[in-house]
Amino acid sequence: MDRTTTEDAAFPDCPIRIILARLCDKWSLLVIYTLHKAGKETLRFKELQHEIPDISQKMLTVTLRTLEADGYVTRTVYPEVPPRVEYALTRRTHSLLPHIDALIQWASDNRDAIVQDRRKARNQTAG
Repeated sequence: MDRTTTEDAAFPDCPIRIILARLCDKWSLLVIYTLHKAGKETLRFKELQHEIPDISQKMLTVTLRTLEADGYVTRTVYPEVPPRVEYALTRRTHSLLPHIDALIQWASDNRDAIVQDRRKARNQTAG
């Protein structure tokens, strides 16, 4: 799916589809969670990249731009040489954090059972 497309062809006004289309990709929640858990109000691009070592520079840039466009992240550029750019979570995103934390807790609580069910299903398919 194109990261700039948020409308579903069948249900263009469905609010949950519009939100999930942006947040449930491979990187968005991880970037938000990383900014939240950094212990600082802001992070620079390189700090984010360091905290998420398996994300490419291009993908981090695209993800941050998308999150900024939707109002989840702010980007502040300081007129210095070299330019300093910092990213921070918005108030809207802070209101989302308890839900992300609950999802992480649910995933942690259910991870082993889900992995076991996947193995069981894989063995049934192979057998």
